[in-house]
Amino acid sequence: MGKRDFVDRVDSVDPVDGVILVDPEALQGRKVFVTLSCTFRYGRDDMDVMGIAFRRELYLSTRQVYPPLQDREKGIHTRVQAKLLRKLGNNSYPFFFEFPDNLPCSVALQPAPSDVGKQCAVEFEIKAFSAESQDAKVRKRSTVKLMLRKVQYAPEGEGIAPSVETTRDFVMSDKPLHVKASLDKEVYYHGEPIKVHVSVTNNSSKNIKNIILSVDQIANVVLYSNDSYAKCVDIEDSGDSVSPGATLQKVYTLLPLLANNRERRGIALDGKLKHEDTNLASSSIVKEGVLKEVLGIMVSYRVMVKLIVGGSVGLEVPFKLMHPKPDAGKTANVFMFTAAVHICTTAGSSLKKLNQNIT
Repeated sequence: MGKRDFVDRVDSVDPVDGVILVDPEALQGRKVFVTLSCTFRYGRDDMDVMGIAFRRELYLSTRQVYPPLQDREKGIHTRVQAKLLRKLGNNSYPFFFEFPDNLPCSVALQPAPSDVGKQCAVEFEIKAFSAESQDAKVRKRSTVKLMLRKVQYAPEGEGIAPSVETTRDFVMSDKPLHVKASLDKEVYYHGEPIKVHVSVTNNSSKNIKNIILSVDQIANVVLYSNDSYAKCVDIEDSGDSVSPGATLQKVYTLLPLLANNRERRGIALDGKLKHEDTNLASSSIVKEGVLKEVLGIMVSYRVMVKLIVGGSVGLEVPFKLMHPKPDAGKTANVFMFTAAVHICTTAGSSLKKLNQNIT
């Protein structure tokens, strides 16, 4: 395959394309199929209750690759497929899938350091296998898999900078307390400081003892029930006070990073491949009209501003945390990801030949 990250642009998603290299003699009459699947895993594979496994397939599509159902020369191939077909020769066969527009992006919930097994996650996978038929039992040694990621990048355009304000009246106070909190923009990139502009006009008789700011990550698990989990991923205890009749104009800086939350169970993360590092999960952008029940895990962010004043006065300022769209010029190099399976004693020599062809 030419890549393992596929971009969701809300109204369309990059197609999944690649090539399968087969050994017809080793297949001994079996067929070769390729499946694209999206799975929501919310428990270990070895856990089940009353025969119900803790995983659910949100999407599954299967294609027969060998024997081909149409002449290879008559098919329309992507540029990556055409290059691979030329390199790998006559025993290579293309496959092609299109994502539906209602699937979630790759996201996982961070396990605790003591947790074992696979984490709760939305995962995408390409699987190639050989079998007598599509529905036949598949042997593990007749299967090869590649994990994929479905990702979203920050939308183009600035958007409207979020701003929230409130006025609070108190008993035994003739005048109110007015608070306003605003951000410079709607979308922030991972690793970018967030400047929070706070304006307090305290015309009340109450003394504001402290101002606490935080960034909350809200993860909605919407598979069976709409459970919502709010986790603080950065906090600033300013210690600032505002006496009666006084005002305050100040800019605070917050920086939500996974590096400061690695030991915390339940933080939503962007999906990762193998042992690559990752980051806090990006904000979810959903196409209008899509049923949220099939989206697995949805992620959003907000800045919380709390004024401690004989209780608390709070403001919630929503924003998006995402990756910028990669510069096409900087990502022009194509990395070829390959996997092969051979069910015969000549596997070593066949794999060596495959690696020579690829390089």
